[in-house]
Amino acid sequence: MQLLTRDRTIMFPRRPLLMGIVNLSADSFSGDGLADLDAAIIKAQGLVADGADIIDLGAESARTNRGPISEQEEIDRLAGFVTRWGQTPEATGGTLLSLNTWRSAVARAVLPLGGHLLNDIGALPTDENARICAATGAALLIMHTIGQPKVPHTHIGYDDVMQRLDEFFADKLALAEQAGLAREAIVLDPGIDFAKQQEDNLRIYRELPRLHRFERPILLPISRKTVIGDVLGIPAPERDAGTVASLVAGHQRGAHLFRVHNVRAAAQALATLEAIA
Repeated sequence: MQLLTRDRTIMFPRRPLLMGIVNLSADSFSGDGLADLDAAIIKAQGLVADGADIIDLGAESARTNRGPISEQEEIDRLAGFVTRWGQTPEATGGTLLSLNTWRSAVARAVLPLGGHLLNDIGALPTDENARICAATGAALLIMHTIGQPKVPHTHIGYDDVMQRLDEFFADKLALAEQAGLAREAIVLDPGIDFAKQQEDNLRIYRELPRLHRFERPILLPISRKTVIGDVLGIPAPERDAGTVASLVAGHQRGAHLFRVHNVRAAAQALATLEAIA
């Protein structure tokens, strides 16, 4: 299986890829947001040194108790980082850059500046983001959720969450391909914590292999998630041990990419698992 991005092809099976998180926002749920561009660049370089293969860059918190920022503010925050990042040794050395946005206007403005992947948490309601990725050569990460981002969906439950994921990804893959995006340029994200209950999230971990039928890389956004806090009864900054446990569960079930805050801990966990294997 292969993943096509703007200027390179990633072949699987291989060691799982680690996506390090950089939030250009002061109100990240995990308390690690950075409004200062210089500090964000330094943080991203540190994540690469710790083992990140991809930097996932977001300018707007996904927290539903915060209002949305304007499209122009999101564009300005992302574009400033992407332009500066392209001049760093890490960027020229091969680190991929993922843009975390669901807004088509933002993707259209910023992806051409240097993004390799579009991390769309909006559930691809139309084919517009797929068309933008097809035009720029970027890969597209399709995440399952219900309803618009920035709106609480904690009341939603499923009789069979895996069946719903199966139907959702079949529909969205067809939509993206009809828009001209190659299937080889698509990553699937089951959307842990997004419009799901605790048992829905835990079942996704248990039954992740069911998604392998689509023959696409699977991203697990495991880091410091609410489901971990629900299980352990602890706040977000204290959830790194639960994050590593989620990584181990995902690795055992064939996940291909992991989105994490603490890249060093995740890289050490993966190295240990690989040595055991």
